[in-house]
Amino acid sequence: MSALSSLARAYERLPDAPPFGYSMEKISFLISLNADGSPAGPPIDLREGEGKKKTPRLMQVPASFKRPGTTPRSFFLWDNTAFAFGVSANEKKAGPARLEAFRELHRRKLTGTDDPGLKALLRFIESWSPDDFARLGWPEEMKDQNIVFALESERLRNIFIHDRPAARAVWARLRAEGDKSEAACLVTGERGPIARLHPAIKGIRTPGGGKDADSIVSFNLPAFESYGHEQGDNAPVSEAAAFAYTTALNRFLERDSGHRVQIGDASTVFWADASDAKAAEEAEGVFAALLGADAVDESVQAKKVGAILQAVREGRPIADFTPDLPRGVRFFVLGLAPNAARLSVRLYLDDDFGAIAERFLAHVARMRIEPHPRDERPSIWRLLIETAAQRKSENVPPNLAGEWLRAILTGASYPLTLLSTLLMRLRADHDVNGLRAAVLKSVLIRNFAMEVPVSLDVENRDSGYLLGRLFDAYEYAQTQALGGAVKATIRDQYYGTASATPRAVFPLLQRKATHHLSRLRKDKPGLAVNLDRRIGEIFELADPESLFVPTLSAQRQALFAIGYYHQRNEFYRRKDEARGEVETAPQE
Repeated sequence: MSALSSLARAYERLPDAPPFGYSMEKISFLISLNADGSPAGPPIDLREGEGKKKTPRLMQVPASFKRPGTTPRSFFLWDNTAFAFGVSANEKKAGPARLEAFRELHRRKLTGTDDPGLKALLRFIESWSPDDFARLGWPEEMKDQNIVFALESERLRNIFIHDRPAARAVWARLRAEGDKSEAACLVTGERGPIARLHPAIKGIRTPGGGKDADSIVSFNLPAFESYGHEQGDNAPVSEAAAFAYTTALNRFLERDSGHRVQIGDASTVFWADASDAKAAEEAEGVFAALLGADAVDESVQAKKVGAILQAVREGRPIADFTPDLPRGVRFFVLGLAPNAARLSVRLYLDDDFGAIAERFLAHVARMRIEPHPRDERPSIWRLLIETAAQRKSENVPPNLAGEWLRAILTGASYPLTLLSTLLMRLRADHDVNGLRAAVLKSVLIRNFAMEVPVSLDVENRDSGYLLGRLFDAYEYAQTQALGGAVKATIRDQYYGTASATPRAVFPLLQRKATHHLSRLRKDKPGLAVNLDRRIGEIFELADPESLFVPTLSAQRQALFAIGYYHQRNEFYRRKDEARGEVETAPQE
């Protein structure tokens, strides 16, 4: 099933979805009118909250649309103050052009009506002047906010003019106007009027934090058109289907929807399609918790997933602890990223939820490493930060988020850019932490079918792993011998070279280690003996001809980092957990 088809079906499952032709919009103020069109009093603030944290009320109104070009186009029976009143905090938006567009549309459609509410609105529009805003003392904070209207006699019953039966009838006729071509809809298969412009998709910002990127389907240049068709006729989608898929997508893209998680630059939404609504909701809740969606972090579903992840870390088979995961539920994942005024589809997945969950849990199992990172349940976004320079979100490599998530959810090989990017970051900042070691371990297992230890493996003979352990042993000897006098450890100075070209630097490190061990024999003889023994054990495992090689492959550089991480934490683990083979220090 295509993404648009599944979204159109998801629209039918939305409990409070607006009907065709209407949209949920953020409305801030209400203007109550007398029957003669005069304002019955000051504007009524519909927002909730206090001070600058006030939030507009979501209200079902005649559908909005994209307003491309320079010719102003007004919404019907509601709009922002630049159109409804001709006033705006932005001087470029203030003035007669937008007000005249609002006035002309309603004059054309409401003249001759006998409905009291529509007549009152038309009288207000005809008599209004932008100067009235200041004359009436209406608040400055109202400027550029969306407003609606009501009759004063019906205001307390929450009956708005756009909800009146006569208004709905006029809006239905207005939507039916125009020379609309008909064709078989590519989404539903049914014949109907074709949408030339699809409704706007909201909530995904363009690069640099600009305006919303608002289209998946659009044709605005001759190069994108064919056979003389224009705009939406090139990919016929009915107006009803275009409304359905964009309404569902906009609902999922809301920050508190429980259907969205930000992964890199991709806004990822997910939903289930099932005849059993309870099973669908359970699948969505479990998936949201797996990916670390904020809306479910403290929910019952999150606790359930926490138990599942704990079982994965313990190495138990997935089948042992996932018998209750919903089966037979079709699940969809869509990743969208901004690209100028359009949206790029970074990821689309349509599969059985049980299969998706098992693949994700298999990924978690591959990430298992000891000791556990401080963040035992990191989200994909938290892991991606480890690939970014200075750990800034804007520095996450483009496309990596979508490619990695696709690989996790489909069971495909991880993108090799994940391995190369992490190795580059390690050479740059020398921060070998648990999250990075876990990711490197998972890549080696999934892409190269390598056996990688979860915790310190004192029998592992791989040269990369042994070099990482040896490098940490030399660093530990340095820090223990010099104590607080160390301004820069050998990790700070030599990690990049040691992990990539060991032959170039390890002879120097050995000489330094000999000096540090000599000093330890004077100050901490017991530690010196045990540390010397540990270094000797590492050398006994190694093949002398293959240990100090000129260069290490990317896979062995990853093992270098894992070996370093394991050995470092073995040295610094707590005394009551130590085996007594080496003197221990407080855990980092």
